[in-house]
Amino acid sequence: MKIGILGSGLVAQSLGAGFLKHGHEVMLGTSTPAKLADWAAQHPGSRLGSFADAADFAELAVLAVKGHAAVAAVKAAGPQRLAGKTVIDTTNPIADAAPVDGVLQFFTRGDDSLLEQLQREYGAIRFVKAFNSVGSAHMVDPSFHGGPPTMFICGNDAPAKTAVRGIVEAFGWEAADMGTAVAARAIEPLCMLWCIPGLRDNQWSHAFKLLKPV
Repeated sequence: MKIGILGSGLVAQSLGAGFLKHGHEVMLGTSTPAKLADWAAQHPGSRLGSFADAADFAELAVLAVKGHAAVAAVKAAGPQRLAGKTVIDTTNPIADAAPVDGVLQFFTRGDDSLLEQLQREYGAIRFVKAFNSVGSAHMVDPSFHGGPPTMFICGNDAPAKTAVRGIVEAFGWEAADMGTAVAARAIEPLCMLWCIPGLRDNQWSHAFKLLKPV
């Protein structure tokens, strides 16, 4: 597939490299192309462009920006360019306030999520939450004791979730579909839990696994 990624940070770069490794075509959309020059040179076949370019290019898109910039990034890309397309939402609603004893602060509350805000704002786009509860270094082909870790996903569109499940599993994860966009109220805070060992003890190499009865 042609994958358009909105973002230029570590998550965008890691997933971009992963999609290339797994045989997809990739364009990273950014407002600062110079920031990605070295990355592009190390990843032959990759493309750089604006958010709008990446949205036009995409058969499937990835939203990989800071949470407070998520709504604006989709607006900059042009919602009409993403209408009807599956968009993997990797974002978390992390507030600017400092963590408290290793616990991140969010700008959402328990009765809402960033995924739901995006879906309300851009109803024609098929958002699926994924890749928000692990560090960028482990997003593609993770290797942990105990077998493949679990990637929790959710979204309102069943075919879109099927497409994202296929990507998640191709990238070496077990996919666990938690339901509609409302489930992001539980999935997004997994980012808080994942970050606690890192923020408290500088331990960043771990992932979650959903265990089921034999």
